[in-house]
Amino acid sequence: MYPQQIIDSLRHVRYPGNGKDLIESGMLEDDIRISGLEVSFSLIFDKDNDPFIRSVVKAAETAIRTYIDENIAVHIHTKFRHTNLKPADDTNPIQARHIIAVHSGKGGVGKSTVTANLAVALAARGYRVGLLDADIHGPSIPKMLHTEDARPVSVEEDGRTLIEPIEQYGVKMLSIGFFVEPEQAVIWRGGMASNAIKQLIQDAHWGSLDYFLIDLPPGTSDIHLTLIQSLPLTGVIVVTTPQPVALTDARKGVEMFRNDKVNVPILGLVENMSYFTPAELPDNKYYIFGKEGGKRLAEELHIPLLAEIPLVQSVRESGDEGVPIALNAGHPAARIFDDICRQLEP
Repeated sequence: MYPQQIIDSLRHVRYPGNGKDLIESGMLEDDIRISGLEVSFSLIFDKDNDPFIRSVVKAAETAIRTYIDENIAVHIHTKFRHTNLKPADDTNPIQARHIIAVHSGKGGVGKSTVTANLAVALAARGYRVGLLDADIHGPSIPKMLHTEDARPVSVEEDGRTLIEPIEQYGVKMLSIGFFVEPEQAVIWRGGMASNAIKQLIQDAHWGSLDYFLIDLPPGTSDIHLTLIQSLPLTGVIVVTTPQPVALTDARKGVEMFRNDKVNVPILGLVENMSYFTPAELPDNKYYIFGKEGGKRLAEELHIPLLAEIPLVQSVRESGDEGVPIALNAGHPAARIFDDICRQLEP
């Protein structure tokens, strides 16, 4: 065994954040040590809260045993270019270990449903969770979390007047929907919408969080750029349905975040409404919007497919009633959201 074999093996492992292999990404430290059937080396990650650390290390170990020798003892150390990436109070009050945006290329694919259920599922796992509804023109989080009638109050802290987020199901949340009447349309130009989002971020009493989720507007807009510039995003989850028109827009979203000027890791793809199974025919699957489109797109773009969520009436009903299905721990859909949370854990 010699160092080049290690390097060649690691070319088979892709970093999910950018779709490039570990060597192309410059993640292998120049410290390979070989002794018989033992090898040790270091992988360099940008941040100490990178969500892919565990999965990448495991994949690297597997690659070496697969392409060289299955009996090799592999010892991988992790190093970080930047550590303790806590945003400063004067520029960003969101003190969160992980800031995750949820995006969709088009509306109607279930992005807000996924966001609401992920927030509730993370809170159920014991994490401190914040949720920002950044979909200015179509805020749906208040309805999905049964807080439509809530109105945030102000609190004083360190001489500042801050907005106190609404808390429900263990999740702290803010939405423009709390500040307008439900039937009132929000007709704002891009600058006004971006400023409103900045205020909900900077002038709110979020406190210390483990996860801060952002329900982005569909498509690409000024709001996306505002959030990217305002917050150190851990990464983005892209939601789509299997149909080609949705997949085309999802691909554009992925490419936007991967753009060199944006450079936000893609944590994975969630395919919603994957298939329909009638209650009276539990063994049947009807692929109403197409089959495995999300799987093919994830493979093409070299990103994880986090879940395939079926089209289930109770998921829709629970969202309309403001009681996310993730609260029903025994429901199959709740287990899917819990599994996504597990994959997001560092």
